[in-house]
Amino acid sequence: MIRKIALSTFVVLCLAGPAAANDSVASMGTGGLVLQRTDGIVMQSEDLFVSSREIRVKYRFFNRTDQDITTIVAFPLPDLVGGSEAPIALSDPGTLAFTTTVAGQRVATEIEQKAMLGEADRTGLLRELSLPLSPYDRDIRDAIAALPGPRIEQLVQMGIIEDRSYDDGTGRVADYVPLWTLKTTHYRTQVFPAGQAVDVDHRYAPAVGGSAFSLFGDPETADSDYAAEHATHYCADAAFQAGAARLRRQGQYLTETWIDYVLTTGANWAEPIGEFRLVVDKGEAGNLVSFCGENVRRISETQFEMRRTNFIPTRDLSVVIVSGVSPE
Repeated sequence: MIRKIALSTFVVLCLAGPAAANDSVASMGTGGLVLQRTDGIVMQSEDLFVSSREIRVKYRFFNRTDQDITTIVAFPLPDLVGGSEAPIALSDPGTLAFTTTVAGQRVATEIEQKAMLGEADRTGLLRELSLPLSPYDRDIRDAIAALPGPRIEQLVQMGIIEDRSYDDGTGRVADYVPLWTLKTTHYRTQVFPAGQAVDVDHRYAPAVGGSAFSLFGDPETADSDYAAEHATHYCADAAFQAGAARLRRQGQYLTETWIDYVLTTGANWAEPIGEFRLVVDKGEAGNLVSFCGENVRRISETQFEMRRTNFIPTRDLSVVIVSGVSPE
């Protein structure tokens, strides 16, 4: 069920006062948040809890220098990728209820959002056209269709939208699909006192995705390329597939819930994460869960734990929860 994983989520951008000679500097430039590595601050520990209802993460940072370090600390949420179908129920991650505490005290964060097409930042163009930045805003397609024809053609030629208009027998129906990716980041300015540890906690309800049906444990689709790619993405092994097949034999329909978490930014600290702990909760005892990890152990009917020391994240986290639904 579980093999390789790489996790973490914090980003530091040094703004002023680095004590070590190799500390880096970053700023809020014209392109938004700019990340560079710092050698002055280490992440002593990270404790991450992931479920479909809530994500909680607790960090302990330590400034190992003899000077205070003032930084921008950024917390990126998973990307919202444009296309024909919305992968999540939420149209804009920027609307998530997101709370941050430092040393037990609630602090405010700001939000940066960018509309990216590959490496190109198209935020300014979308704002110029008064288009929502979220590719899954409920009004986005109508807003695109309301633009002047030359503007629509420009967006099509730039690859920002795809023209899928069609004839329904009574005439042409305009249908334009946004193709950009919305990147959302919470950030704030943080002071790390010299020679001291700082505890930072985040909590929010994730924007989960899902499917009303599942291919796991289905012998008719077991050999398909999509089923193989899907299983690889979530590190679903033979035991997980057998569990899904067992639910099917019991006459249940299988649905999927997907949870993504940005982890790789944890590699920007001065050293590997000292103590890392991940707990994934599958919700109901009868559910199945799979994600990529190593040395994972079951700690309750619904929770699975992974611990690592001196951990360097190399990939983000993707969790699939399979639920069986009895026919009425």
